[in-house]
Amino acid sequence: MPPLTDSEWADLQSELPSPTSSVISHYLTSRSALKAEESKHRSDHSFRANLSPIARRACDIVSRIRDAEKATIWNSELEEKLASSESGGPLFQGMMFSLAKEVMEGTKLWKIVRRMPKGSLLHAHLDAMVDLEYLIDLTLSTPGMHISSSLPLTSPEALTDADLSIRFRNAVPEGPSIWTSSYQAETYVPFVAAADAFPSGGRSGFIAWLKSRCVLSPRDAVEQHLGQTEIWRKFARCFMVLGTMIHYEPIWRGFLRRLMSLLVADGVYWVELRFTWPLNYCREGSEVPETDYNHMFEVLEEETTRFQATDEGKTFWGLRMIWTSLRSLDTRSIVENMDNCITTKLAWPHLVAGYDLVGPEDAGRPLADLLPELFWFRKQCAIEGVEIPFFFHAGETLGDGNSTDDNLFDAVLLGTRRIGHGFSLYKHPRLIDAVRDRRILIESCPISNEILRLTGSIMHHPLPALLARGVPCALCNDDPAILGQDTAGMTHDFWQTLQGWDNLGLAGLGSLAENSVRWSVFEDQDSEAWLKDIRSASIGGGVKAERLRQWSVEWEQYCLWIVTEYGEEYGDTVENGVKS
Repeated sequence: MPPLTDSEWADLQSELPSPTSSVISHYLTSRSALKAEESKHRSDHSFRANLSPIARRACDIVSRIRDAEKATIWNSELEEKLASSESGGPLFQGMMFSLAKEVMEGTKLWKIVRRMPKGSLLHAHLDAMVDLEYLIDLTLSTPGMHISSSLPLTSPEALTDADLSIRFRNAVPEGPSIWTSSYQAETYVPFVAAADAFPSGGRSGFIAWLKSRCVLSPRDAVEQHLGQTEIWRKFARCFMVLGTMIHYEPIWRGFLRRLMSLLVADGVYWVELRFTWPLNYCREGSEVPETDYNHMFEVLEEETTRFQATDEGKTFWGLRMIWTSLRSLDTRSIVENMDNCITTKLAWPHLVAGYDLVGPEDAGRPLADLLPELFWFRKQCAIEGVEIPFFFHAGETLGDGNSTDDNLFDAVLLGTRRIGHGFSLYKHPRLIDAVRDRRILIESCPISNEILRLTGSIMHHPLPALLARGVPCALCNDDPAILGQDTAGMTHDFWQTLQGWDNLGLAGLGSLAENSVRWSVFEDQDSEAWLKDIRSASIGGGVKAERLRQWSVEWEQYCLWIVTEYGEEYGDTVENGVKS
């Protein structure tokens, strides 16, 4: 068909309805009504509907800052910006975390999110919480620390793959350097001496090397083509090094103080830590492991109380442990670990909050295979009169309908109160309804899911689909010391979601933070009391209601700070005749 002539176009153009015509207006009204109806089903709908005027204005300001940075930072090919990025290419909204990290930490949005009251951190693995440079420095300054290796560290392969152990030892006979071929495997040598004798750069080179053994590098993070098996292999090896380092009283104490300090600085008031340690913890001056967990928990309580008594820690509500067993273990090992959990709960009831199974889901035993152990555990808890609810990892997989994906069904049927990750839940519409209706919270860890190969970037993450379906969720950081956040706080995950998802905004972020408080285990409760407190929220009369009210005050003060700090520059729009 030949192109229209000018006269033909003029005749046809006159038939097009005007943008202000009744047919277009009716369509747009219907469109708005459909969107409004859908928004009512979002998990953050109630939170948004009850925003104060100051909070609404703060949300509007943050939206404009986000849009401005999207246009000027994350859609730019300026050489100076490219030079500061590890990506080596154009910056764009929602790019991979490891490539965006350096640039994001210099933005206004980062400063805003950093200051946000984030409430509770509900999904975090204890070993992987404290920045490694601090931990290595602490180990170097602790008398009696030694290091051993399964191989002489004389080749690139050995430096990368040898099993390392870092432990306190009393007098150890002087022997060959760990960096020489005459070193005997598994022999302990002084940690400081090994650091100073490191062949490539002495102590500074040693610190860089040891850190590389405990983190997933930016290169590891972006090598998506290598798949989950390879990244989990490297991930597990990081825990093996970190675990031995922390299990000594002086380092354990310093680790806890550092952890709480980092959390408070990031606006985190409460933390529930997954705990997976074998019985290899030693008191100061001893290389003989304890036979139970009592001293470790005694130190935990002492350091928490001491921190809360300082000016720095006066806003810190505290912490509890979610006891975990490795899902790859055999039945006897898991049952013995469960028994240790119950024994420790009886001794320290206020510090043990729940139970979980951890490790790579695809490589470990599914929950269906662990039913005998789990029902035994539930029976023993009833016999001993202790409340240890389940907080299961489930759905941390790309599978759809395989045994790992089915962990979601078992987690729900076994009565889990929260689900760790729940990445594959979006594929199951009926299960989504069950999770929402039973008020099971999803502990979502977007950066972890990206680096561990479940998603390419924040833009591909399924959490927005769950939020749209009304599923309660909270943001968590999982393993920040290993995954590259370099801090125990949650600002990186909060920033990624705010910058990456158009439908979230500051209000959505606030709702996720409020959820974290609402689903925290501040005290032991049976299922009925637990659900009642979640439903009642801040109008209840218990500890949870009080903490929600405290968080709400912090939220309002935070929103006022945003308006005061940025209102003049970003709050000059006029809506319905009122300046915002």
